[in-house]
Amino acid sequence: MPKKYKTLTLQSGNKIFLGKDEDTNDLLMKEFENKPNIILHTVKSGSPFCVFESEPSKEELKQAAIICAAKSQDWRDNKKSVKLHIFKGQQARKPKGSKPGSWQLTTKPKLIKARKRDINKWLSETFN
Repeated sequence: MPKKYKTLTLQSGNKIFLGKDEDTNDLLMKEFENKPNIILHTVKSGSPFCVFESEPSKEELKQAAIICAAKSQDWRDNKKSVKLHIFKGQQARKPKGSKPGSWQLTTKPKLIKARKRDINKWLSETFN
């Protein structure tokens, strides 16, 4: 079965995988559930899960946070800085009967913020 989520290569060469919707978010998370891969998701619902192929640097985390935030409903609706959770696949679980795209964390995640100016800069560089 072909992978239905997106793969992006960061400037460093490290890859991130992004869900496109709630169903591909589930496919992606099921693949990385119980694994040590670093995952990003906005604090508010409505964004892709962004999974690192290998251990990211601080700069790669910042870059991926900007990408994940730019593709979120929080950004679309508010055009303000976006808060994201950082966690590992080992910390995520899918509760029985939960709706597609819904996952729970077993421990408190770390936080990172994608700033408005960084999101706007990435969008202008990417789409211009």
